[in-house]
Amino acid sequence: MVESILKIFKGNKINFLDVGTGSGCILLSLLKELKDSRGTGIDINPKSIKVCKANRYKLHLSNRAKIKCIAIENFFNKKFDLIVSNPPYIPSRELANLSPEIRNYEPMRALNGGIDGLDLIEKVIYKTEALLKVKGILAIEVHIGQYRKASQLLIKNNFRIIDKVTDFKTNIRCILGTKVK
Repeated sequence: MVESILKIFKGNKINFLDVGTGSGCILLSLLKELKDSRGTGIDINPKSIKVCKANRYKLHLSNRAKIKCIAIENFFNKKFDLIVSNPPYIPSRELANLSPEIRNYEPMRALNGGIDGLDLIEKVIYKTEALLKVKGILAIEVHIGQYRKASQLLIKNNFRIIDKVTDFKTNIRCILGTKVK
């Protein structure tokens, strides 16, 4: 996801939002490369926010990265050039089958995407429409097999698909869409 975003925005000054920032991997990686840009990371988990703030400090990005403990439905701000999100997308029925490395270290809240895994993806897409500038880009990570439904949600909410990112097994894992109106 980060590499695809950098291809689009390298050398540009943007303001972006990371929804479900967790430890800040995406937010801080983008800020390290996009030297003139600013980013905001939001997450509902206070422990994640604490880790993200520590990472922001270690990477000397405190002056360009805002971190807030807030849910997207309660977040109102100016319009962004880019919104990124790696929301919970695992269908509830698959949670018990996760590997111990994931199940034992990730909060279930950060994994559980509801019955079909699309609950939070849908929420992010819907709310993003109000937070993203026209022609702004939404980059959202999806679970294996969710591309078709997530793409339909994007199109239904005034986005045009501009790119998709695959993993090493050619599964589509991230969708980039631009807001058309």
